[in-house]
Amino acid sequence: MNDTTTFPPLPDRLSVDPRSPYYSAAVFEHEVGIKLNDKERLEVEEYCISEGWILVPGGKAVDRKGNPLMVKVKGKVEPFYR
Repeated sequence: MNDTTTFPPLPDRLSVDPRSPYYSAAVFEHEVGIKLNDKERLEVEEYCISEGWILVPGGKAVDRKGNPLMVKVKGKVEPFYR
């Protein structure tokens, strides 16, 4: 079978928050996965390939606006389409 679906290129930095300047609606029309140090991570909120980090929620703690507090985890970042 021919799969003619074309995916937009994955950017160097991407965020799931629509208020962020790094948000891209075209990319999120498809399911995106993230590998950090060859292990797939499911809770990623933002990533940067060139700087080698991802942001993940840090437990149940929230800021005063109700958003979860983020923790930066460093390593080899590999985004992919599922």
